[in-house]
Amino acid sequence: MRLISYNLLVWSLALFLVGCSTTRQIDKKQSNEVYKTLGLQKERKDNLVLYIEAASWLNVPHRGGGLSKKGVDCSGLIHELYKNVYGKNIGRNSLDILKKNCNRIGKSRLKEGDLVFFNSGSGSKTIAKINHVGIYLKDHKFLHASTSRGVIVSDLEEDFYRNAWVCGGRVKN
Repeated sequence: MRLISYNLLVWSLALFLVGCSTTRQIDKKQSNEVYKTLGLQKERKDNLVLYIEAASWLNVPHRGGGLSKKGVDCSGLIHELYKNVYGKNIGRNSLDILKKNCNRIGKSRLKEGDLVFFNSGSGSKTIAKINHVGIYLKDHKFLHASTSRGVIVSDLEEDFYRNAWVCGGRVKN
């Protein structure tokens, strides 16, 4: 009887370990797809929850005032990402988010999860003229809701975003 119990324990443990291994492989495969979808390279230090959530919003159409995957605007996207990833409730207007929820930072200090602010119109690139926001991922890439293309990943080094850049923002604790 002891031998049967021992064998049962060994087999149960083996099945558990194989099951965990399979789960890790699936998770690894899924996370690899997330990075491929976002056009990024996976690194150990990454906030996988942020990248999974970001990927889930890709290609959602732009809708002024929108807050869902049926349609979203730039500040709505940031509002939902911060709520879902960080459990924080931030504003619903690009300028208000910067003024009320962020400490300003320069482009060279950007870290994953920081916000990037732009003036996509003509005129001066001052704080008062901010009209667009995105969330920084890494390697100069950020997620945002484009009025013409919906939710996309763009590069801060693209001419349009380099010229429209106003500042970065780190959300306060």
